[in-house]
Amino acid sequence: MWPTDPEYGLSPNKNTIGVDVYNPPPLHWTSLLVLAYQSCGVVYGDLSTSPLYVYKGTFSGSLHRFLGEEAVVFGVFSVVFWTLTLIPLLKYVFIVLSADDNGEGGTFALYSLLVRHAKFSLMPNQQAADEELSAYYRPGYAATEDTPILRALRSFLERHRKSRTCLLLTVLFGASLVIGDGVLTPAMSVLSSFSGLRVHSSALTHGEVVILSCIVLVCLFTLQHWGTRRVAFLFAPVVVLWLLLLAALGVYNIVVWNPRILRALSPYYVVSFFQRTGKEGWISLGGVLLSMTGTEAMYADLGHFTAASIRVAFVGLIYPCLVLQYMGQAAFLSKSPDCNIHFIFFESIPRPIFWPVLVIATLAAIVGSQAVISATFSIVRQCTALGCFPRVKIVHTSNRIHGQIYSPEINWILMLVCLGVTVGFRDTDLIGNAYGMACAGVMVVTTLLMALVMVFVWQQGFLMAAMFLLAFGSVEFVYLSAALMKVPQGGWLPLALSLVVVAVMYIWHYGTRRRHMFDVQNKVSLKWLHALGPSLGIVRVPGIGLIYSELATGVPAIFSHFVTNLPAFHQVLVFVCVKAVPIPHVRCYERHLIGRIGPREFRMYRCVVRHGYKDVPGDDNDFENDLVVRIAEFVHMEAAEQAAAGDAARNSDASVEGRMAVVSRPFDLSRTGLLMRAPLPNPEDSVVVRAAATAATADSGKTETIQSLQTMYEAESPGFAIRRRIRFEIDDATSESMDPAVKEELSALVEAKHAGVAYIMGHSYIKARKSSSLIKKLAIDVAYTFLRKNCRGPAVALNIPHISLIEVGMIYYV
Repeated sequence: MWPTDPEYGLSPNKNTIGVDVYNPPPLHWTSLLVLAYQSCGVVYGDLSTSPLYVYKGTFSGSLHRFLGEEAVVFGVFSVVFWTLTLIPLLKYVFIVLSADDNGEGGTFALYSLLVRHAKFSLMPNQQAADEELSAYYRPGYAATEDTPILRALRSFLERHRKSRTCLLLTVLFGASLVIGDGVLTPAMSVLSSFSGLRVHSSALTHGEVVILSCIVLVCLFTLQHWGTRRVAFLFAPVVVLWLLLLAALGVYNIVVWNPRILRALSPYYVVSFFQRTGKEGWISLGGVLLSMTGTEAMYADLGHFTAASIRVAFVGLIYPCLVLQYMGQAAFLSKSPDCNIHFIFFESIPRPIFWPVLVIATLAAIVGSQAVISATFSIVRQCTALGCFPRVKIVHTSNRIHGQIYSPEINWILMLVCLGVTVGFRDTDLIGNAYGMACAGVMVVTTLLMALVMVFVWQQGFLMAAMFLLAFGSVEFVYLSAALMKVPQGGWLPLALSLVVVAVMYIWHYGTRRRHMFDVQNKVSLKWLHALGPSLGIVRVPGIGLIYSELATGVPAIFSHFVTNLPAFHQVLVFVCVKAVPIPHVRCYERHLIGRIGPREFRMYRCVVRHGYKDVPGDDNDFENDLVVRIAEFVHMEAAEQAAAGDAARNSDASVEGRMAVVSRPFDLSRTGLLMRAPLPNPEDSVVVRAAATAATADSGKTETIQSLQTMYEAESPGFAIRRRIRFEIDDATSESMDPAVKEELSALVEAKHAGVAYIMGHSYIKARKSSSLIKKLAIDVAYTFLRKNCRGPAVALNIPHISLIEVGMIYYV
């Protein structure tokens, strides 16, 4: 015998011992500095490479004719400086980073906060029990503090589905722009860094630079499969070294070329810049906008670090280094009007250190690209968890860091589109126009959502939200308007990509929601179930049947379809619903809701498995054993409640639908009255395992067919096979004091577990009704069907062993 062993996934209280990982204590200053140092490589790789192309993008258009005027050059730097101060520093560092969702950030974190505190969700399967999760509400939040106007607005938005749909589309648009960054950032950064080769190598053509960039991009995306764990320790040193070089080059150019550039820190030069350039200055803001690319990563990557560490890194290193570099480039440019503006950064480098700086710039571009690609995988996983993206394969590339993931399908799609952009545009000006559009769009979405969070979550009132919108939204809308002017010159690309991605997301979400509505409308009546009696009108065979459904309450139509076509079913039935809740992570000991369906002798249970939008469903290889333990705990809890309530409760009908219990205590096997036997000590020895398994099946009287199926099962899922050989038995030490009904039920549960576990899922075909509109038929019969056929099946996403799976065909007319 052995107690809970984390090796076998049977220790759900790993997040409850000692420090609460969701509400960590304040960091010691040394740990804070270490985290700030590490964040430089993950969070700021993209932002730190912006000096490669900001001035190039700003002066490449009609503003080029002002290149010889010192006041205009000073004005451009002043605009860049105040833009960095207002948006990244004031808005993101001091305000937006405070709107974390249990330590997580990003567009979906803001949406999740709104969904929980203002009931704006369109997600199905939401239950009142979800609001009892410890991480559901913001600490100190009280709905009673709402003003009458706020309550009226909240009620209006909650009642009108169109308003909630608009909110969801806004969030999906922001997410699609982040996914678009996964295409544009590698193309822009790598191509910009390699373009420096032409400064001191005139024989190198632009086409050859594009080819070299494509080779690096192919290598970058190909290596994603192996993960970054072996080279991630180099990210922070590369970016920190790059930033220190930027600062040193900036100081050098200020001192050597034009120290008067310090005057441009005054906002006076911003006003004079627009007075001198007019409309051309406004259009040039599309280039200045590139100085903020990567700013959203500060908030999106909040879950990997802490707000304090990200603030320390930006204020102490990122901000001053970037300001010095932009100042130095402006000083050089003000005295070198005849330089090639397309290579302004590389021409400002002293010749003796040109090649070392070029190498470090290329490495920094690769690090920045890697961070954005990883963020794209993360945002796709979040969209999938919330039912807004087709299921894709998620691979963990690190056994120690849960957040490091890789998606093969998304990776190859990103690579193909990125190569297409690099070869098709061939010019960083065009790519920069697209990049700026994506950056401006994401910031505007964040500002709008942040204003809603201030009103509904922080309960700061409309005045505070209006001031926030006026201070930051007005500036960002000016930048967005300038970016829109460049739609014909490449700015159309992120809009086209976003339109495609949003269409995919919303069609998938719409189809999933309609399918759930069909399940709700056609679920089986409990009266029909009770009329069948304990045997359900069929033969109950040994084993546990796990019936997967999207219903959190009620009996799905798939069950009646199954029992009317097959003459037998398992002696223990568990209706399993795996659903997402709008919080980033669900603690392991709060994950399962266990309930009973029908009277005790029916041996029918319900298990609702709740995951956050950053959790990975199906990531638990020991679901079968964990489920048995949770059901056993539920049986004991139910018996204790009935004993406390008296004979009236004991004799009452225990089949009240929706009566669920959260087995929310830390894992303790002694409370279940069960014991577990460990598997073989050397599971790696396949010969020993196979021989022992064969002997065990022979002793149990199983046929050769069953033995061959078990061999196939172990060959397919060796990890599952090891855990499946864990055996339960009633603890003799506690059985004497156990209630006879509880002991009988636990004995039936253990016997069924030993007989085997089968997974039953619906293989659905969704079609629009004949009376549906043409748009709905195209969305359901064409688009949704195509996505469903070409995405990962639910069994694969939930990590269900294929040999134990039974699929039941169903047609849904929605």
